[in-house]
Amino acid sequence: MWVSKPIYESLPYFYLLVGTIILAASLYLNHWYWPELCFGVGLICLVAGLVVWLKRRDHRDQDRRSGNADSY
Repeated sequence: MWVSKPIYESLPYFYLLVGTIILAASLYLNHWYWPELCFGVGLICLVAGLVVWLKRRDHRDQDRRSGNADSY
């Protein structure tokens, strides 16, 4: 699947933002299992955003060291 560069570059920040919003929402919800569901989904989104951001950073740093920085 190919995604345009602006969308691809903003994905980790989107994951982090959604995770933060859902975690904050879990503090205010108190019906059925919504707080637990929101907490779990928010935590997963935060972890996913951090993993994607750190993997991209490491890959770009590795490319920069090997001299392949022109590929971006």
